[in-house]
Amino acid sequence: MAADRSWADVALAGAEPAVFWSDCADSPAARPPLARDRRADLTIVGGGFTGLWAAICALEAEPGLDVVVLEAQRCGYGASSRNGGFCDASLTHGLLNGLAHWPDEVDTLVKLGRENLDAIETTVAANAIDADFHRAAEVGVATEEWHLAELPEALEAHRAAGDTVELLDGEQMQARVHSPTYLGGLVRHNDLALVDPARLCWGLRDLAETLGATVHEDTPVVAVEAGTPLTVRTGQGAVRSDRVVVATNAYRGPTRGPRRYVIPVYDHVLVTEPLDTQQRSAVGWRERDGLGDVSNQFHYYRLTADDRILWGGYDATYHFGNGVADHHDQSDRTHRMLARHFFETFPELEGLRFTHRWGGPIGTTTRFTATWGTSHRGRLAWVAGYTGLGVGASRFGARVALDLLWGHSTELTELAMVRRKPVPFPPEPLRWAGVQLTRRSLQRADARQGRRGPWLRLLDRFGVGFDS
Repeated sequence: MAADRSWADVALAGAEPAVFWSDCADSPAARPPLARDRRADLTIVGGGFTGLWAAICALEAEPGLDVVVLEAQRCGYGASSRNGGFCDASLTHGLLNGLAHWPDEVDTLVKLGRENLDAIETTVAANAIDADFHRAAEVGVATEEWHLAELPEALEAHRAAGDTVELLDGEQMQARVHSPTYLGGLVRHNDLALVDPARLCWGLRDLAETLGATVHEDTPVVAVEAGTPLTVRTGQGAVRSDRVVVATNAYRGPTRGPRRYVIPVYDHVLVTEPLDTQQRSAVGWRERDGLGDVSNQFHYYRLTADDRILWGGYDATYHFGNGVADHHDQSDRTHRMLARHFFETFPELEGLRFTHRWGGPIGTTTRFTATWGTSHRGRLAWVAGYTGLGVGASRFGARVALDLLWGHSTELTELAMVRRKPVPFPPEPLRWAGVQLTRRSLQRADARQGRRGPWLRLLDRFGVGFDS
């Protein structure tokens, strides 16, 4: 059933151009910007999940360390608060992607991912972080016949990895969540939590400070200058630091290392007003699973604590020259498309309105997973490129960066995923042209029952791709 295009516009008419998670009256006060030159043992550039986990993990390992976090805006301003709140154990952008890239290490990567998610849950509980963190099942929804043909292979792969999974036929899928578009699904009962990402970020900031870190917001870093110690320069002052972690992900940071390997891809999200009792009954969703399509271009969606539906994804957009700017956050075309898709999926919710609309850049690599590097004779480490799964994988990314920074040889630093860089993106204009060609090829593949054309097969051969 096709949704009325005009109704999608009506539903969007009152939506605030703001991030739902952080658009609240009780958001915490800003931390003061850096006001003078100072000294530190460790300086962290970026106050998102990676930067805050780096501060926490460093101080848990070595209490008394002088740690400074410098954030250009507010902690969590970027992808850390703009995502859907899916905190996945996967470090490899899903099991199948891990098998494709690191088949010999996938058992270790799965184990490390589960330990990482357990550690996040333990930290949240032990420090009473009020972030609505709760375990949930994840359902990959089949909306085309060709999706159904692919699910059994995924089922066996997950079972071999120790996941608790089951296939749903059409009737079972409709009983779990109702939509006329659903033909079946694959449920994974373990290794996912849902969370309020902004409150998680604020809680981690509080924990970092409790452990002894100093956090400065509204403090953009303009350069890291060589020397002993390194000088992390801002517009307001400088921090002379023995070690530096750069955790700016999709945003342009003060080191050139990530720029060949990580590009910013814009993702957009809608959030509805709360569903009433009748609307909840119409869609079911009693288990409050996290849902996502199994197409190349996919939506992800979930219920919030107050029974809104968060609906995002599908239209990953790259702007020429690694473009990142505030005006990219709002896209009438993409938000209208998402609204139409929403009502095609849930026509029984016609009349529901959206209260929030936003977007933001995701850092992605050609293999869809994080990558790391060092510079300044090993005294600076960086990590970026989580491709949408950074809510969970950022803690792992921070731990690897710290091991690299201190020169520790560990189980983490010996992983091929850490030791080997992804295939770099080409320079512009080939970068932009390659991304556009890949996007069109993915659209064609979805329209042709998943059959991948020559361009995608070539990318598959070299283990590269484009995703959101």
